[in-house]
Amino acid sequence: MFQQFLKQSRTRVELALDTWLPTLSSDTTQLTPAMRYSACGGGKRVRAILAYASAESLGREAAEELDAVAAALECIHAYSLIHDDLPSMDDDDLRRGRPSCHIAHGEAIAILAGDALQTQAFQILSDDQLTLDASIKIQLIKELSLASGAQGMVLGQAIDLSSVDQSLNQSDLENMHRCKTGALIRASIRMGAIVASANERQLTALTKYSELIGLAFQVQDDVLDVTSETDVLGKPKGADEAMNKPTFVSLLGLEQAQKFAKNLHHQALDSLSDFDYRADNLRHLSGYIVNRSY
Repeated sequence: MFQQFLKQSRTRVELALDTWLPTLSSDTTQLTPAMRYSACGGGKRVRAILAYASAESLGREAAEELDAVAAALECIHAYSLIHDDLPSMDDDDLRRGRPSCHIAHGEAIAILAGDALQTQAFQILSDDQLTLDASIKIQLIKELSLASGAQGMVLGQAIDLSSVDQSLNQSDLENMHRCKTGALIRASIRMGAIVASANERQLTALTKYSELIGLAFQVQDDVLDVTSETDVLGKPKGADEAMNKPTFVSLLGLEQAQKFAKNLHHQALDSLSDFDYRADNLRHLSGYIVNRSY
């Protein structure tokens, strides 16, 4: 059942992205092809799936509004990957098993495609076609903007860049990744819950879950950077080590980093103790995050 849920969720968000992104026929430049290359180029779709599973845990399923939220989240994620791969950032030539956007379309178009995907996310959430109350749209936009900007993902990226060749303690490393990776994961869960009309108690529990799995996601990423292979990861193996970036593996060692990820997973399960079977996909997702191989 869980594998079917993953497959269906990925299909839903791919269709939503195809619907919401500009069409190729509407653009005589390389901008739209570059946007679609990065946003529609596969990937785990974890953030979209988390939004679906969060809403499902509260009894809301298969709503078109959730597809729009999922597409907006994936637009922000794709924009962040485009910019993260640039020569001035992590300088990665491979993403999702294909040439990075700036390799395939040139650096200038890649920057613009990232910019356009960022703004596309907020266009989706504010569009008249999205049949949600204006107050709900404002809440969704606030969640995504806070997670994406100078208090969230972008701040985390800035800390990451400034940490090259530096030694961070565990608290500082966790703080960096709560911003860089965890903030958008947190927003994914909260946005799904907002669409599903979560009450304060439910939203608090789901937020705690999101913060735990957001950190676990990054710990497992650091583990995979050491233990997996480039053709499985879809991006260069050992990239963090090559750039001398602080990671949970370099700080804790491989075995302790793996134990830390498992501990976060169990805490995440505990945070869902008041939820019934409808939260089972969230429970499975926590396990998936710490056991994945890519």
